[in-house]
Amino acid sequence: MSSPDVPTRGPARSGPYIITGILLTVAIVVPLFVPAYSVDEPRLAGIPFFYWYQMMWIPVTVGLVGISYWLVSKEDRRRRESVRGMTSAEEER
Repeated sequence: MSSPDVPTRGPARSGPYIITGILLTVAIVVPLFVPAYSVDEPRLAGIPFFYWYQMMWIPVTVGLVGISYWLVSKEDRRRRESVRGMTSAEEER
């Protein structure tokens, strides 16, 4: 059992969190810029651009959120393992 003084995670690297923030910002902000896609042409199978562009963002957003989750999970795993390595080395002393 760990005491309150023993950390559960090592220091964080900012890179994965910055990349995740950028990916999620793109997934949220780009579809909100309606003037960029409020047109009828080009049509895809008879569907106006306005509709199919929005539908295209659903799988794109799923992909961006999935990549973000993977990055943050990988970083969290690395931080937890770094502490486990430190605590096992301290226990061996």
